[in-house]
Amino acid sequence: MSEWTDVAAPGEIELGQHRLVDVDDVPIAVFNIDGSFLAIEDLCSHEEYALADGEVKGDRITCPKHGAEFCLRTGAALTAPAYEPISTFPVRIHEGRVQVRDDRWD
Repeated sequence: MSEWTDVAAPGEIELGQHRLVDVDDVPIAVFNIDGSFLAIEDLCSHEEYALADGEVKGDRITCPKHGAEFCLRTGAALTAPAYEPISTFPVRIHEGRVQVRDDRWD
């Protein structure tokens, strides 16, 4: 089982904002969406481009390179040119810290 990685204190990630963290060489973006923390791999499934600086509306993020949209909750690809989902990760608040882990290999 993979370890939990500290991201920030909950108050350090403002509503609608994100923090980037590296977990075992995987770039993960943790977003504060309406007070819930959601984490995705910071990589578009269409062309391996960073997603975190894309426009966020509700629980959707738009890839800044080609405009594909993804659901931050499920990772589902919502619009072309992306058809494959992106990876999502579990997030928790533990001892006053937002934490994330890459559970894909558990």
